[in-house]
Amino acid sequence: MTDTLRPLPDTRHRLASVVIAIPILASVFAGIYLWRQARLAPAVAGHVRPSIEVSAITIEPEPLPQSLEATGSLQAVQELTLAPEVAGRVVAIRFEAGMAVEAGMPLVELYDAPERAQRAEAVSRAQFARLQLDRSRRLVATDAATQQLLDQRVTEQEQAEAAAERIEALISQKTIRAPFAGLLGIRRVNLGQYVNPGDALTTLTALDRLYANFTVPQQDLSKLVLGGEVTVRTDAYPGQDFAARINAIEPLVQHDTRNVRVQATLGNPDRKLRPGLYVTVGIAQPPRPSAILVPATAIQTGASGDSVLVVRDGKAAPVPVTTGQRRGDRIVVEAGLSSGDVVITNGQLRVQPGGPVSVGASAAASRP
Repeated sequence: MTDTLRPLPDTRHRLASVVIAIPILASVFAGIYLWRQARLAPAVAGHVRPSIEVSAITIEPEPLPQSLEATGSLQAVQELTLAPEVAGRVVAIRFEAGMAVEAGMPLVELYDAPERAQRAEAVSRAQFARLQLDRSRRLVATDAATQQLLDQRVTEQEQAEAAAERIEALISQKTIRAPFAGLLGIRRVNLGQYVNPGDALTTLTALDRLYANFTVPQQDLSKLVLGGEVTVRTDAYPGQDFAARINAIEPLVQHDTRNVRVQATLGNPDRKLRPGLYVTVGIAQPPRPSAILVPATAIQTGASGDSVLVVRDGKAAPVPVTTGQRRGDRIVVEAGLSSGDVVITNGQLRVQPGGPVSVGASAAASRP
C-alpha cells in the first residue's frame, strides 16, 4: 500500500528539469534587461530637453483706481404722457411723431365752437355789467341812487367777469400744449377721434438731463457721498463713459433686499442716451496705492483653482493665485505673486511644469 503512493521515476525527472530551468531563464532575462539598460544609459544621460521660448512680464505693483460697481437704468428728469383734461373731438393735430417741441407749443386741438360762443356771450354780459356799475357810481355820487344798488352792480360785474374767465379756461383745456421743451413720442391719436379725459395722445420727454437710478448693498452705504462722482456705462455705446453726480440717497433701506436706492444726475446734451437704458454705474472710491495686475492670458484655470507659470532659475514653476477684479484685458491678482516675479503670459500650453523656458526678446517689458 505504501509503494503505490511514491512518485514514478519519469515524474521525478520532469520536476527536476523544471526546477533547474527556472533560474537559468531568470538569469537570461536579467542579462538582456541589463544589456539594454547599458546601451540606453549613455543616450539618456546625453539628452537635454530644449528650452521653450515664451512671452513673460516682470511684475511691478502699480496704483489702481477703485470704484464700486452697481447696475441700474436711466430715467428722464422730465417725462410725461400727454392727455386731455376734458372730452372732445380732435379737430387739429399739430405735431409729428419724434418731433422736438418748445414749451407752450400747441399739439392737439379739440372742437370748442360751443365754448367760444359761450365766451362771446359771457364777455358781452361782463361789458354790460361794467357799464351798469359805472352808471351807478355816478348816480350814487349825486345821491340819485342808493349804496345798496351800487353794491349790487359791483357783485353783478364781478360775477360776469368770473363767468367769462371760466369759459376762457374751458377753451384753453381744448388745446393740449407742451408743458416743457422735449422730444415727442409716437402719435396715439387720429384726426376726428373722440377722446376722453386721460386718454394717451403721445409722450413728451426732455432728454437734456437724465437720472441714473441704481441700488447698492447696505454694507456699501458708507461709501456713498452726496455730490460724489460716478461713471455711467451702457452697452448701447461700448467703450464710452458718461460722467454723473449723486444727487439723492434713499433714506430707507429696502426691507426685502437690504439694498439702498441711489440716484445720480448726468447731462445728455447730444441726446445720445435714452430713458430706460440698462446701465452699469461705477462709484469713484479712493485709489488702491499698490496692486498687481497680469494679462488675462497668464491666468490658467483648473480644478484646483487659478494659477500662473512663473519663470524661476530658467524653469516654469506653477504658482496658485487668488484673482480679483478684471480691468480691461488684465486681472488683479490679490495673492500669490510679488514684485519681481516673471510671469509667463503666452506659450503656457507648450510648457511642462518644471520644464526649461526662455523669455523672448519681445517680452522684456514690465507691463503690457
